Amino acid sequence: ILFVEEEAGQLYSDIAIAIAAAILASLLVAITVVPSASARMGFGGKAQQGRPSVLQEWILERVAWLIHTVPRRAVTMLAALALTLGLAIWLMPAAEYLPEGEEPKAFSMMIAPPGYNLQEMESIGAQVRARVAPSLNADPRLFDEGEIPVPALKYASMSVSADRLWFLSEPVREDDIIPMMNALTKLFREYPGMRAFSSRGSIISSNDGGTRAVNLDISGPDLAQLYATGESAYRRAEALFDNPQIQSEPSSLSLDQPLVEVRPNWERLAEFGVSADEFGYAVAALSDGAFVDEFILDDNKVDIFLLSDAGQKRQLEHMNDLPVMTASGGVMPLGALATLHETVDSAQLRRVDGHRTVTLRIIPPRAVALETAVARVENELLPRMRAEGEIGDGVSVSISGAADQLQATRQALTDNFAVALVLIYLLLVAIFNHWGYPLVILTTIPLGLAGGLVGLIALNGAGVSQPFDMITMLGFLILLGTVVNNPILIVDQTRHNMRVADQSVEQAVMSAVSMRLRPILMSTFTTIFGLAPLVLIPGAGTELYRGVGVVVLAGIFCSTIITLTFLPCFLMWVLQLRAPKP
Repeated sequence: ILFVEEEAGQLYSDIAIAIAAAILASLLVAITVVPSASARMGFGGKAQQGRPSVLQEWILERVAWLIHTVPRRAVTMLAALALTLGLAIWLMPAAEYLPEGEEPKAFSMMIAPPGYNLQEMESIGAQVRARVAPSLNADPRLFDEGEIPVPALKYASMSVSADRLWFLSEPVREDDIIPMMNALTKLFREYPGMRAFSSRGSIISSNDGGTRAVNLDISGPDLAQLYATGESAYRRAEALFDNPQIQSEPSSLSLDQPLVEVRPNWERLAEFGVSADEFGYAVAALSDGAFVDEFILDDNKVDIFLLSDAGQKRQLEHMNDLPVMTASGGVMPLGALATLHETVDSAQLRRVDGHRTVTLRIIPPRAVALETAVARVENELLPRMRAEGEIGDGVSVSISGAADQLQATRQALTDNFAVALVLIYLLLVAIFNHWGYPLVILTTIPLGLAGGLVGLIALNGAGVSQPFDMITMLGFLILLGTVVNNPILIVDQTRHNMRVADQSVEQAVMSAVSMRLRPILMSTFTTIFGLAPLVLIPGAGTELYRGVGVVVLAGIFCSTIITLTFLPCFLMWVLQLRAPKP
């Protein structure tokens, strides 16, 4: 995990360090404190071997029955493979990138088409505020009864600009977060030409659906062609998914945005001692605002902008009268220093890797995993656009964002998984001083990992939504070092029985299971009960760690069953193959 440089490794490297440190501390305590304390407390007298418990006797009887004949051993091994690897492959869920770490609030936007001004947007904002007002601090049941258009809200905050309306809200009931987002986007789209976008707040990613977004980067030299391709992709994405959240950059895919070109009169500027930079800064301050500086307040960086009320309030025809200060301290109207020319064009020009680019951010509905969404975009949306000629010559389309990061993180986890597997094998070879026994132990790893995946599938089947994200996949790396613990006990004791006690293969295996059953059950039960609260008891933030918890819990539980069923049968088969023929 420490070698995973992607976001998943950065977020959870502290868990890896904590687990490793805890295991080392446990080892030191086990070989120093526990023996001393046992002797001090009188546990060092004659050992009293008690009778096996009812559970132990039942398990030992079943193990003895399974390994007694060749057909039973074969059926046991095949059944173990089918119930673990078979189910895992058959029911393999589609992957997500990172858990959202979502907060019960949403950031919603109404994006205006070209031609809207601040006054029109403020008027629409007032209407939206009036329509949402009945939902503030209302009884949540009113929405269920259809008496209010939006679920009951704890609070709502709105900001209006000339090209968009930004709305922050949180429902009274956390379960109403998705209905609230759908209701707001539906409300926003009721206004002609408006686009709507809503995403949940996140403590991990930006509040634009970053960890579930499929970004389509459409690049090319012709801006009009890019915008036409972006519009086509927007419409097809709406039809491909059920109520997706779609946002584009630029927000308006149109070259019809009314603009004012300020063409400086260089002779007049030189006459009044105004440089090009100074004039551009003054025009920015009189329009959208100019950046001044930044300062640090309580460890937060705060930007300072210079804005003019005069520029915000003036009508277009009065912009010639905006005051500009000259180098001598005088004030000249803007029209005396430049010519204002009205035109239409794009309000924003975006470049990626130096190329003009339009980015479409597609957030699929919750029922569609990120991996599935990427596959549908690659296999359905883009081929249809190419077949219809909607992606012209010179236009390139690539997928980026969380979809790209998902692939990179999965590759990093796969590579590090292979490294960890090799390290474990070499370590076992050094411990056993044998090349073969470690391979027998490693055969239980895929079955234990498959058991962890089956546990995740079962949790989702029980109604608890837990995505198969990259953090959940880290649980498989953790399992690498834990599922081998019980098989090590069985294989080591079997080898000891055959060498020292000169037992037959079946006697050695059965005796090893009998002698090691108690510690296996104790370690398994303590681990399961330790992880159970994380997996079974919901709470704030549990979605971040529940996936790792259920994979490790189910993996260890399955590994214990494999150790007591599959491993004795497989171990007997291997040892009998290499035994000398009579």
